[in-house]
Amino acid sequence: MPETYKEPAPYHKGEDNPFESMMIRFDKAAEMINLDEGVYNYLKLPVKQVIVSIPVQLDNGKVVAFEGYRVIHNNALGPSKGGVRYAPDVDLDEVKALAAWMTWKCAIANLPFGGAKGGVKCDPSKLSMSELEKITRRYAANLLEIFGPDTDIPAPDMNTNEQVMAWIMDTYSMHQRKTVTGVVTGKPLIIGGSRGRREATGRGVMMATMAALEKKGVKPDNTNVAVQGFGNVGSVSADLLSEKGCKIVAVSDISGGYYNSDGIDIKKAVEYVKSNKTLENGKFGDKITNKELLEVKCDILVPAAKEDQITSENAPKIKARLIVEGANGPTAADADQILTDKGIMVIPDILANSGGVIVSYFEWVQNRLGYFWDETDINNRLNRMMNEAFENVFITALNHETTLRIGAYIYAIEKVANALKLRGIYS
Repeated sequence: MPETYKEPAPYHKGEDNPFESMMIRFDKAAEMINLDEGVYNYLKLPVKQVIVSIPVQLDNGKVVAFEGYRVIHNNALGPSKGGVRYAPDVDLDEVKALAAWMTWKCAIANLPFGGAKGGVKCDPSKLSMSELEKITRRYAANLLEIFGPDTDIPAPDMNTNEQVMAWIMDTYSMHQRKTVTGVVTGKPLIIGGSRGRREATGRGVMMATMAALEKKGVKPDNTNVAVQGFGNVGSVSADLLSEKGCKIVAVSDISGGYYNSDGIDIKKAVEYVKSNKTLENGKFGDKITNKELLEVKCDILVPAAKEDQITSENAPKIKARLIVEGANGPTAADADQILTDKGIMVIPDILANSGGVIVSYFEWVQNRLGYFWDETDINNRLNRMMNEAFENVFITALNHETTLRIGAYIYAIEKVANALKLRGIYS
């Protein structure tokens, strides 16, 4: 921890605003199904947006006020569900977009949840564990009226983990004067976490990829894969795809990446990152940048890093025939038509990376039951739900003669709209 904490520099997003990207897809799907104007107006706006100040005394005695967010986009299908991210560039627009994506993701996965997202504008790499705990507990305390197992259920996201969820759960429980494990998911096993949760998003990416390859009549052992991002989602996706027979020819993380046409030993790369934190100096092949990885020769591209990595600028250079979105919003809206014209199938984020929220749902159910399943049970249930979700989206896209992305939005919007109509408007 440096002697003086420095506020993150103001971050200015480029032209690709994540909320606008989401709304462009939403508008297109809504137009295709002639969505009622009133329902459209209801669904385009979040149900609730909360901004909180998080004053914290740092280890050096200095008091810094961080800014935190929680957005509930919709709760027609059930309590809202969504992660909490810590990042210096997080802002309300980003959280609004991610909350909306969670609404559609939960609907596609046929979960009894609405969508939410949270964030704190901070740089965790410059904070001690003690400071992170203070930020987390104050953030949770400020949102006590929002969080709850029947109202809004947080989970880990970028730069948050099991420990952060444990702090939120404990803070909430202390104020309730009882242990409430179901208020968050993604917890450590010992305090109500679920087996298979850590690998769930990456496992779901693998399952979605296998479902797409089956539709295309392609065997996994005839495919080359490039994975951008080697965090939890990217590394697990790469490892499981490798086990299925795919050849992983490129991987990257914040330090850069490697390309090896003969294939990369993913288990060795995973062990290397455990010891060295990043892929840097790993010598797994020819050195490439994160941008170059997106354009390497491969059959399958898995963008599992951040938003807006594939844009109108680099989309024409992509050589993959299948893109499986492990990250949230990795493809900007202005790239959609370019990829479609190139004949590239894209499994959208709201389908491809829904494994995490599906197993979060399993964790929430297990907490409420007080009975826990083994990992084989978890993975079997996840496989069934991922395949059902893929099939529903595939058929919807086929029926509307559109892409899987717009098919996914149509399926989700129709489901949430029907729930709203049945519930009615409370005045």
